Amino acid sequence: MPDSVRSSFPSISPLLTPLMYRLVGDVVLRRYFRTLEVQGQERVPQRGPVILAPTHRSRWDALIIPYVTGRRVSGRDLYYMVSHDEMLGLQGWVIAQCGGFPVNTQAPSVSALRTGVELLRQGQALVVFPEGNIFRDRQIHPLKPGLARLALQAAQRCEQAIQILPILLDYAQPYPQWGSAVKVIIGAPLSTDNYDASRPKSAAQQLTSDLFRRLQQLQGGRSPLCFA
Repeated sequence: MPDSVRSSFPSISPLLTPLMYRLVGDVVLRRYFRTLEVQGQERVPQRGPVILAPTHRSRWDALIIPYVTGRRVSGRDLYYMVSHDEMLGLQGWVIAQCGGFPVNTQAPSVSALRTGVELLRQGQALVVFPEGNIFRDRQIHPLKPGLARLALQAAQRCEQAIQILPILLDYAQPYPQWGSAVKVIIGAPLSTDNYDASRPKSAAQQLTSDLFRRLQQLQGGRSPLCFA
């Protein structure tokens, strides 16, 4: 592994991470939300390289995703590409201990992409929010191309295909309040096996387009949650 990757390689704290899973899931989420409904958990791969691709609707997303897809569901910890400005101070330290590493969402660095590729090469589960930013209007916004490029680059270095798992988060309120409802819908995964790696630009465009449509399908198929 190159030194530039090794120096920034994320870690999973054997003490803090299990504590955070338990604290967030059993205490914070269960008490804050009136209902947290999940559909499609059986689609979360229990092994092999996977990119979890959730919509981004709230800061709560980063707590809900590991609760509904992480070690208590799939038996595996998750790693995260996190906006570099979220990795500051005490918050940044906690995120780093739980598998997060910084990325400039406007212009991802080569080292961040290499870290993502190496994690997938090792068969890990990586969370990437493909819209890049939080959007509260319940619409699927254009996806950043970085996720598809990362998946296809990693596929060239892995012995097996990379799975890309679309996930829709749907809150009853644009700014979730105490006692509100949230629904998570996990869709069928896309696979890098279905894209021509010899044509990386067009393959990335097609994968991005397919993921966008898959998220739109999840959005169209959800039961409505009424805004308060």
